Amino acid sequence: MKQILVWDAPTRLGHWLLAGAFATAWLTSESESWKNVHVAAGALMVAVALFRIFWGFVGSRHARFASFAYSPASALQYLRSLAARRPEHFTGHNPAGSYAIFLLLALTPIVGVSGWAAYNEIGGSMSEELHEGAATAMLLVVAIHLAGVAVGSLLHRENLPRAMVTGRKQGDPTEAITAARIGWALVLSAWSGAAIWLSAFL
Repeated sequence: MKQILVWDAPTRLGHWLLAGAFATAWLTSESESWKNVHVAAGALMVAVALFRIFWGFVGSRHARFASFAYSPASALQYLRSLAARRPEHFTGHNPAGSYAIFLLLALTPIVGVSGWAAYNEIGGSMSEELHEGAATAMLLVVAIHLAGVAVGSLLHRENLPRAMVTGRKQGDPTEAITAARIGWALVLSAWSGAAIWLSAFL
């Protein structure tokens, strides 16, 4: 086991963009004066989620959905290993964390589309309730995800947030990815910038 490159640049950038956009959207959700910022943050969330879904099929080894499509039984087994303080090691996403990722990617478009509908007074109270309900569900998933990261970092004795900055984790050298895919991170940056710009016309 040694420090190897696991997370490519688009995966890391997308992670932090989505986290920042969600935090911004949540903090500005009740402010009329910050409505434009709220809308821009929502548009950014959707753009990043769409890119991440695309990247889940064409990205590097550990970014692909196929690498962390675990069964519910595997997730329960991993949680039991955490409870026993003998956690199984996974170079990429662990089985429990993978479900948080899939949930976040599923909820983000729902939050975004229902928010756009509510903003444009389409669907009446149903759009507003769907938007608030999906956003609350997303907040719950984020809270569980953060708790999992904290517990995983402690029990694995590895700084998982730092790994999502540097891209490096403990693992077998044969499981390392060969390139950070910087070019695709630039594509994600441009895509994100376009989403924020277009949000002014939504």
